[in-house]
Amino acid sequence: MDFEFLNPLDEEFLEEINSFESNTLSGQLKMHSRKSGIPELEDIRIAVFGVKENRLAIKNGDEFLNFNGIRRAFYSLFPGNWYLNIADLGDIEKGETVEDTYFALQTLVKELVKKRIIPVILGGSQDLIYAQYRAYDTISQMVNLVNIDSRFDLGDAEKPISNRSYIGKIVVNKPYNLFNYSNVGYQTYFNSQDEIELMERLFFDAYRLGEVSKNITTIEPVMRDANLVGIDLGAVNSSVIGRSHLNSPNGFDGKEICALARYAGISDKVSSFGIYEYSSDFSGTGNMLIAQMLWYFIEGVNYRTDEDTLSAKKDFIKYQVPIDDEVLVFFKSPVSGRWWIEIPFISNSNTKLKRHTLLPCSEEDYLEACNQVIPERWYKTKRKNEL
Repeated sequence: MDFEFLNPLDEEFLEEINSFESNTLSGQLKMHSRKSGIPELEDIRIAVFGVKENRLAIKNGDEFLNFNGIRRAFYSLFPGNWYLNIADLGDIEKGETVEDTYFALQTLVKELVKKRIIPVILGGSQDLIYAQYRAYDTISQMVNLVNIDSRFDLGDAEKPISNRSYIGKIVVNKPYNLFNYSNVGYQTYFNSQDEIELMERLFFDAYRLGEVSKNITTIEPVMRDANLVGIDLGAVNSSVIGRSHLNSPNGFDGKEICALARYAGISDKVSSFGIYEYSSDFSGTGNMLIAQMLWYFIEGVNYRTDEDTLSAKKDFIKYQVPIDDEVLVFFKSPVSGRWWIEIPFISNSNTKLKRHTLLPCSEEDYLEACNQVIPERWYKTKRKNEL
């Protein structure tokens, strides 16, 4: 793979990590260096790289980014009982324009996903998700985006894109590939009532920080239905991440954000993963937390069960629950114990849901259906299919 926009890891940094214990991740990853070039990717499952773009950030848009603090912490960790190969491809530098950076990121993500390699993006401003999403334009007909963020970032689609307004651009710009957007961890006081109501009108999913923290397992089915996942580090408690200018006392703690990263990794559908809003003023604790988020995502990928296949679904256990005029059909995997609910196929629709026949759900959804309560996500998905 020949991508001239990828810069190798710094030689001094490579010498530094060579002194780490040989059985840490520093001795396990293939790395992009000036001497050896970009690693061969034939047997690579996960490719990590940085994107030093933050010019469209509302704050700190001129800051120079360096991801070596994250890498230093990550390479010092010991791998789990993993059976997959990982590469560090180096960094995408700022292009002459932001659009140039977008093009480089979009190109790289697209090529990696086509090769069934999962891109793991360390990014500056979160508007980079727009380029991550656009990589799917020629790969998938419809995609689901999950964003762990204290804000919806819908913004005004008529105004220029920024790290607070990229979702609006995703919704209105052609080609229309977005089927569902799920926000995980929003905090009401950071979002206008107009945006909250717009999320409802678009049948998008939104999960408040408090309800997720109360029962984080409710997000596992949401992640299982995602194609791409982004994390805004501003969704993490600022005292945990060690970033002073965020000044947000509320947010996910370290254990919670790592659990969410693991849910993203274990999802059979998630084919790209990004961590955004990094700043070089993060503390050593913040860098270590991001390193552990990466670790848990990779562990999740290692334990995927490949249940998102027709052959796996043949062995699912089927349950039928009559509610009013509907008969809800649930499926349970005898292997993982995970649940799905069937979305009725609308023959006269535009058939954009052909590949979304089964919607991931929880056992609680099944139990509530038995008590004559229709799952909200089933209703929203069915409504989107009818539009």
